Amino acid sequence: MVAATALSRMKSHAWPVSMFPVTEDVAGLRIYLVNAYFIGTPDGDDRSWVLVDTGLRRSAGSIIRAAEKRFGRDTHPVAIVLTHGHFDHVGTAAELADHWDVPIYAHEKELPFLTGQQDYPPPDPTVGGGMMAYMASAYPHAGVDLGERVRALPADGHVPLLPGWRWVHTPGHAPGHVSLYRDHDRVLVAGDAFTTTNQQSSLAVLTQYPKVYGPPTYYTPDWAMARESVERCAHLMPAVAATGHGLPMYGERLERGLEALARDFDEVAVPRQGRYVHAYDSRRPERKSPLRLVAKENRSALIGLGIAAGVGAAWWAISRRRRWH
Repeated sequence: MVAATALSRMKSHAWPVSMFPVTEDVAGLRIYLVNAYFIGTPDGDDRSWVLVDTGLRRSAGSIIRAAEKRFGRDTHPVAIVLTHGHFDHVGTAAELADHWDVPIYAHEKELPFLTGQQDYPPPDPTVGGGMMAYMASAYPHAGVDLGERVRALPADGHVPLLPGWRWVHTPGHAPGHVSLYRDHDRVLVAGDAFTTTNQQSSLAVLTQYPKVYGPPTYYTPDWAMARESVERCAHLMPAVAATGHGLPMYGERLERGLEALARDFDEVAVPRQGRYVHAYDSRRPERKSPLRLVAKENRSALIGLGIAAGVGAAWWAISRRRRWH
């Protein structure tokens, strides 16, 4: 009775969600602004799949329903793997681990933030770029305590209970951030090492138009490491990328986008200002002229505003002329 009541409570607080395919044995679940991933074939035995990341708080019910829809009623994973411990990736980890009675794995450098010993650096709303960044001061950055269930990923790089997959250390966005990679078909579950939506912009988050971007700027404290991690991901030459924010990307479009991000990282990914940018600025070559550093989407937005302003002014002038004649 207690278990049933707890499950009912989890389900009653479900976030709006949307499932999407990635590959035959990888599926994503979009939970408002972040993705969780199910790795495993739908027709496999119970406890033959792994959950990667656990979304926001109060999304446990949505994740459980999605798992049962994909793998069958009363299904259980063999483990939960966290790409990192930010609030939108770890929100229901303890709840789900207790419900399913499974371990949680994360990189050893992430464990202080997952055992209540340390908090993350605060997010930075001064980076600019859109409403999501502007609201960053309200985002949680305190560590969580997942208790004895959380343990370190093996040092040899393999992912426990997930044959064929290995973890790749991709820090910068978080000290112990990892991405998961399968060599034989080059599938990359990237976490927030890079994204496929402009996570700073609320409009981009809503529209989800896929394009390769850097990690969320307002929550990335080490830009030197973030750049190395993007280069590491590009070197893997993934054929498929499933990111923590945004829709999956594939093939040549992904390859070109990731190569461009690695090549032009300073110009297209690092914000122009911010509390964590100054240290990075002091350790790198001088960036290009600011006039050349306006991102294409920002230029388009400025052009659009200019056109709208021009049309509005013309309409006002015509209306005024008709009024007086």
